[in-house]
Amino acid sequence: MIIKRALLKSWRGITFIPHWILDSVFLGIDKKNIIWTRNIRLIPRKKFRKGARTSYAEYGHVIGIFQTLIKQNLKSENNVRILDIGCGTGLMGMASEPILFEGGHYTGIDLIDNNVKYCKAHFDPKYFNFILSEATNSAYNPGGIVKKTKWDLKDNTFDLVTALSVWTHLDEDDAVFYLKEVKRVLKPGGRAIITFFFLNELYRAGIDQRVKRESFFHMTSPGKWVFDKPVYDSKNWFCPQWARVPESAIGINEKGMDKLLKESGLEINSIMAGNWKEIPGVYFQDIIIFEKPKK
Repeated sequence: MIIKRALLKSWRGITFIPHWILDSVFLGIDKKNIIWTRNIRLIPRKKFRKGARTSYAEYGHVIGIFQTLIKQNLKSENNVRILDIGCGTGLMGMASEPILFEGGHYTGIDLIDNNVKYCKAHFDPKYFNFILSEATNSAYNPGGIVKKTKWDLKDNTFDLVTALSVWTHLDEDDAVFYLKEVKRVLKPGGRAIITFFFLNELYRAGIDQRVKRESFFHMTSPGKWVFDKPVYDSKNWFCPQWARVPESAIGINEKGMDKLLKESGLEINSIMAGNWKEIPGVYFQDIIIFEKPKK
C-alpha cells in the first residue's frame, strides 16, 4: 500500500500513473508478442532511450530505417565489420544485430561512460564491443580530457561506419578531424552513413514555411530549425539562435560539405533529404552516404 501511494499521483480526485511505470509494463507485455522483428527486444526502458527519441514507437521506427540502410550499403553480409560513432545506448547496434550473425562484429564509440556501461551490460560481447572516448564536446561531454584524438582502431578495418546525429553536434575542426578518421578506418570501397543538417538550396527554399509551421505548433520558438548563427566564427558551420552552446545543434552549408570532402578524401554516394526541410523524408535529419575510393 505504501508503494502504491508513492507511485500513484492524484490531482482533484483523478489518479495518474507515472509514465515510467506504464512504459515498463507495456514493454514487458509487448516484447512477449514479438514474432518477426527480434532485434527490437533490445529496446530499453524510457530512461535509457536517448537522443530525443524517447517514444517506444519512434525508437523502433528509427531502428527499422537504419537496419534497411545498413543492409543496402554493405557489399557483403559475411564477416562484416561495423563501426558506430556516438553509439549512445545502442540504437544502431540494434539496427545492426540481424546482420552480424554470419561472423560479423559491431564496435560502438561514445563520449558518455554510462552509455558505454549500459551497452556492455545489454549486448552480446560475442558480436558487440563498446569503447569510451574521452574527447571533449561542449554539449555532451564538456569535461572531456582531450579536445580530439584518433580512435584506437586499425586502418582499413571496417566495411561500414554509422553516425546518427553526431556531425550535427561537431564544430568545423572536429567535423573535419573525425571525418578523416572515418576515411582512415574504412576499407577501400567501404561506406559511411552519417546524418547532417545540410544547409543547401532545399533548406533555404523551405525556411519561410518552416518558420510558419513552428510559429503555429511551438508558438514561443518559431525558427527552431533555422541555422543562422555562425559557429565559433566559421563561415560554413551554423547553429540556431536558441543554442545554449553551438554544439547543441549544428548545420553546414555546401561550402562546408565541399571542405569535408576535400579534407577527408571521401566521396558522396547519395543524399537523402530529411523531413525537417518540410518535405517527405526517410528520416528527420538529412542522411548522407559517403564512400571511400577503392584506390
